[in-house]
Amino acid sequence: MSAPELILASKSASRRAMLDAAGVEYEAIPAQVDERAIEEGLTGASPPEVAEALSVAKAAALAALHPDRLVLGSDSLVVVDGQRFDKPTSRDNAVEHLRFFSGRPLELHSAAALVRGDTCVWSAPSRAVLHVRELSETFIDRYLDAEWPEVGHTVGVFRIEAMGVQLFERIEGDQFTILGMPLLPVLQALREEGALLG
Repeated sequence: MSAPELILASKSASRRAMLDAAGVEYEAIPAQVDERAIEEGLTGASPPEVAEALSVAKAAALAALHPDRLVLGSDSLVVVDGQRFDKPTSRDNAVEHLRFFSGRPLELHSAAALVRGDTCVWSAPSRAVLHVRELSETFIDRYLDAEWPEVGHTVGVFRIEAMGVQLFERIEGDQFTILGMPLLPVLQALREEGALLG
């Protein structure tokens, strides 16, 4: 049996679940890129531009190894009060993030890109705003007791499909963007590239 044409350049369970549910055939191969080094070359770029550039870089890294296949890269980043947050480095760091997020709007920028050979054939960013309710210390501790270490692998310290939904009082934006990839534009781009039936 031949490999599917599409490669997902990610080990993200939520991105795989989205493609699986949508009936997309793909092979998941995590991309090996130095995200911090790429970001250093993006001084002054906006959060959507950074997310899009990282998506392209992840897809391009695998496309160089699989030039005959289409590669989907994706990235998400979080901004709160103008400050960029990466994945927490420890449970204590996750507590610090959640304390800072408490009572503030959290901007989530997700982007995706398709690369074939040495050409990016499509890319797009998307944005959601998640309004974090006031979080008590007791709730933060109980939340991390239930969700750590899984949320240690996520920007924003939450899984919206799990207990993370309890962090928010209101959400503006697309559920797929919140899960880590603007799925509807991705599906349209896959159709245009012939990797999905039209």
